[in-house]
Amino acid sequence: MQAINSVGRLILARRRGTNGESGQGLAEYALILAFVALVCIGALGALGLKIADSPGFKIFPLA
Repeated sequence: MQAINSVGRLILARRRGTNGESGQGLAEYALILAFVALVCIGALGALGLKIADSPGFKIFPLA
């Protein structure tokens, strides 16, 4: 019985230790990842036509 009480106290102590900020880090990483993805998409869009018109790209035709 004492082991069950000590496990219960341990669980309650762990729950009290988190103050609702456990998902904040994950949300921040998701925002950073979304920003990096948008920058990459913008860079590829801006450079896409220049890359397609380059002489090296015409060596290997897609069609």
